Amino acid sequence: MSASAPQPVPAPAMGENPPSIASRILNIFFAPTKVFADINRKPAWIVPFLIIALFSVVFSVAVDMQIGFEKVSENQIKLNPKAAERMERASPEQRAQQMAVSVIVTKVISYGFPVLMLAMYAIIAAVMLGTFNFGMGAQIRYGVAFAVIVYSALPGILKTVLATVSLFAGVDPDGFIIQNPVATNPAVLVDITTHPILYSLAASFDIFQIWTLVLAGIGFSCVSKVKRGTAMATVFGWYFAFTLGSVGISALFM
Repeated sequence: MSASAPQPVPAPAMGENPPSIASRILNIFFAPTKVFADINRKPAWIVPFLIIALFSVVFSVAVDMQIGFEKVSENQIKLNPKAAERMERASPEQRAQQMAVSVIVTKVISYGFPVLMLAMYAIIAAVMLGTFNFGMGAQIRYGVAFAVIVYSALPGILKTVLATVSLFAGVDPDGFIIQNPVATNPAVLVDITTHPILYSLAASFDIFQIWTLVLAGIGFSCVSKVKRGTAMATVFGWYFAFTLGSVGISALFM
C-alpha cells in the first residue's frame, strides 16, 4: 500500500453520470478507492446501512428459529462464572425469573442491534473525525466520516450470511456463542470457558473485522490529505486500544 498522500479526485466530468448507490455498494468489495473518493461528493449512507440492518435482523430470526434465545441466554450465563454462580445460588423461582429477564434482554438487543450499530457508527465517526481533523490537520466533514464508517462495515454482511447458513446447516446449540457465531478468527482454537480473556483477544483478529479496518483506513486516506500508512495506523491503533480496554473491563466482571 502506498504511503504517499492521495491526490484530490475531480468531480465527474460534464455529461458523466456519478456512481449510483448500487455501484458504490458493489465497488466497496472490488474498487473501494473509487467509492470513498465519491463519498466526498455525496456522503449518502442510508441504503448501505439499511442493507447491514436487514442482514442483522435476518440473522436474529435465524437464531430465534434454530437455537432459541433461551438457549442463547443459557450459554451466555455459563460463559460468565460470576453470573453462573449467582444463578446456582438462586431459588428455582428466582432462577426462572432471572432467566426470563435474560431471554427478553438478549432478544431485544439482538433484534434491536441495528439501532446499537447506528449509535456505535456515530461515536466511531466522531472519534475518527476528531483524530484526523484536530490531530492531523485534515478537513473532513462529519457526514463524510460517518459514510466512510458505514461503507467500511459492508463486508460484515458476508460474515452474517456465513453465520446464518451455519445455523440452518445444524450448528451445535450448546456451543453457539452469539457474539462469535462463525469460525472466522483464531478464537476457534481457544477454550472460552478456561481462557475467556484470550478468547476475546483472539476473536478481535477476525478476518471480516480486519477487512473493515483496512477499508476504513483507505476511506479516511481518500477523504483527507493524510498518507495511506498514517490513516491505516490510526484506524488500527484506535481499534486495538478499544479492544484492549473492553477486554480489560470485561475481565473485571468475570
